[in-house]
Amino acid sequence: MKRAFDLLFSGAVLLVAWPVMAVALLLVWLQDFHSPIYKARRVGKGDRDFLMVKVRSMVANADRTGVNSTGGHDNRITPVGRYIRKLKLDEVSQFWNVLKGDMSVVGPRPQVRAQGVDLYTDEEMRLLSVRPGVTDLSSIVFSDEGDILEGAEDADALYNQIIRPWKSRLGLLYIDRRSLWLDLRIIWLTGLAITSKPAAIAGVHKILTELGADSRLIEVCRREGKPPAADPPGRLVGATAAPGLQ
Repeated sequence: MKRAFDLLFSGAVLLVAWPVMAVALLLVWLQDFHSPIYKARRVGKGDRDFLMVKVRSMVANADRTGVNSTGGHDNRITPVGRYIRKLKLDEVSQFWNVLKGDMSVVGPRPQVRAQGVDLYTDEEMRLLSVRPGVTDLSSIVFSDEGDILEGAEDADALYNQIIRPWKSRLGLLYIDRRSLWLDLRIIWLTGLAITSKPAAIAGVHKILTELGADSRLIEVCRREGKPPAADPPGRLVGATAAPGLQ
């Protein structure tokens, strides 16, 4: 049923959005005459790599800098790219991956391998037991990820300290309690977050409470400040931190 829903929903989104996407692709191409499509290598279900389709929001070859996490004022983001990110057009293009079967509409967000999945604990590897999603609970809670990482000397290290632990917990909770009804609620809250993030956060709080989430996770997801640093799920107390997290 989930796959059938993915096909119907992603097909409908792409059909409705194609005029806007066509304009966005043209504007990206006109600013530097490089391909407006960026194929980002990510890790999907079964620990297999796939190419995630995105409308390019950064300068050409931005990935060669070796930095995975992006601050809100990252100078690699182009003027057109800022609007693309604000309107989430770079996410809309990922529905093509849903049609292909690489992704689902709702599921844990896909990660890079280096400084990403390579740092996963055994518990976090369960995130790769399902197709990654275009959106999930963490996409709502941490939609301002760029602002959180703004000014960090090492954005990747800070991401792994204060965002990854909570994203992983939300992803694992979703896997354990997933249902079509939960997917529909997450999709609704994702759209709501564009116009009213406080209302969307309230919706996430309600879901987490109903699912019996850990009280600390619920508190962090209220987003009343910068998320605190934490160990990722599955790390034993006293275990050596991954490089960049010590």
